[in-house]
Amino acid sequence: MIAPVAAAFVALAAATAVGATAIIPRSTCSTGEIQCCNSVESAKSAGVAALLGLLGVVVQDVTAQVGLTCSPISVVGAGGGNCKATTVCCENNSYGGLVSIGCVPVVL
Repeated sequence: MIAPVAAAFVALAAATAVGATAIIPRSTCSTGEIQCCNSVESAKSAGVAALLGLLGVVVQDVTAQVGLTCSPISVVGAGGGNCKATTVCCENNSYGGLVSIGCVPVVL
């Protein structure tokens, strides 16, 4: 009984932390592996905008959430036990884990 309540609280906290309006189930992430990111911030925040500029990354949607220092969570580890930060599904994970773009919190 406590585990489902705790999971719901953690999911709500994650959504609040990244300013997201939705949390998606793991099964709906169609862009690749679920990511574990140390932090998730708005693409228009000063620090993220500066980092994206240095990398030459242009973000079309200025309201996009950007995951920083991310690593994939394998299907075997889908319980999320290895992720001590924010689990997300991102549209673009092609920057070597440094940044992932278009991220949405995921319930594992």
